[in-house]
Amino acid sequence: MDHERRDVDGAFDDTWGMKPAILLLAALALLTAAPRAVQYTGRITDSMCARAEHASMGMGDTDGECTIACVRAHGALYVLFDGKQVYSLGDQTMFERFAGKKVAITGSLDAKTMTIGKIDSIKVVK
Repeated sequence: MDHERRDVDGAFDDTWGMKPAILLLAALALLTAAPRAVQYTGRITDSMCARAEHASMGMGDTDGECTIACVRAHGALYVLFDGKQVYSLGDQTMFERFAGKKVAITGSLDAKTMTIGKIDSIKVVK
């Protein structure tokens, strides 16, 4: 018994065999699509003292000065702390001017590493 599909001319017709492969590729494309940008609000601080008040540490007169001192002198990284969660930040070059300030960052989060990697915008908020 012949189980191959043949069209009216008797040629082999493999169009149905391609449909599952095409559907699988489309599903994979959707799953691996870039994460959408979301807004995160919190304070720019450093990875050494992310959840602590900087005033007691004596590294500067303000939280911002202490944050910058921890980054420069101790190799800490800038992070965003929203009061509950600490988010790592991808591009470290842009955060010094926001140190100690409450900001709104629009970007894409890597949920596995809790890193806001691609940052679309950042602004100081009250």
